[in-house]
Amino acid sequence: MTGHIASDKGSILLPALAVLAGLAFFSAMDAVMKDLSIALGAYNAVLWRYAAGVVLVSAIYFSRRRKRPSRAAMRLYLIRGVLIAVMAFLFFWGLVRVPLAEGVALSFIAPLIALYLAAVLLKESIGRNAIFASLLGIAGVVVIVLGKMGSEFGPEAQWGVAAILLSASAYAYNLVLQRQMALIAGPMEIAFFQNIIVFICLLLVAPFFAVVPAIGHWPALTGAAALAIVSLLLVTWGYARAEAQYLVSLEYSAFIWAAIFGWYFFGEAVTWMTVAGTVLIVAGCLLVAMRRPKKAKTVEAAVG
Repeated sequence: MTGHIASDKGSILLPALAVLAGLAFFSAMDAVMKDLSIALGAYNAVLWRYAAGVVLVSAIYFSRRRKRPSRAAMRLYLIRGVLIAVMAFLFFWGLVRVPLAEGVALSFIAPLIALYLAAVLLKESIGRNAIFASLLGIAGVVVIVLGKMGSEFGPEAQWGVAAILLSASAYAYNLVLQRQMALIAGPMEIAFFQNIIVFICLLLVAPFFAVVPAIGHWPALTGAAALAIVSLLLVTWGYARAEAQYLVSLEYSAFIWAAIFGWYFFGEAVTWMTVAGTVLIVAGCLLVAMRRPKKAKTVEAAVG
């Protein structure tokens, strides 16, 4: 089964919707993982979520006909796997120390960095719409952060903020790698190798930090793994069909879900500044979603 990047007569609406849906699933996973990180510690929450992910994605991957990954794809899988292992630990370690909405808001520096990395590494020209959408999203994040971070932060929260910003910097490069991989491999192959490689990276320090969770935590770990896999499949499908510069600004929509989940599960208040910032974020997302590619590109992407 193959897929193609949208032609010049089509729009990027469907890829954008797929990415938006994927980000919603990913935000739900963040909420589950924050709770697990509080209960188990960030390392164990991430380690065992990936363990569950390996089982789930392997069952799907090996049940279908598959071909050997190319050398170029394996190189990207290895780079991205190591990057995600570090990135995930830093993000969830920081998320334990700051509210969910603030943590996600801080991570929004990533799409702005990725927009320009895409121009340098993928040779994509940056359109004015993409730049304006990114600036709208950043403005929304600034409004939200100013409204929600006015109080004093203790040392723990400060370290949490630093960890999330470091994670966001790594995530920016991850977004570009995501586009590169989507052009040469299918979503299921990407999901399989990502889970395997990240899990192996995390296992390297398991003798020092790993603790097997109580059986009561496994439903949440499995659920988080399933949410992450569905998110990855949807986002990869979208990135295979539209340029990174038209999709990275959609990352800002994750804040909407983070605010909802943070309020519902952790009692984190949503202020009027949060609403104002969200309006700016949504405006940026809509601007990108309505944009059409300038030039047709067709790339075969094997699914499975």
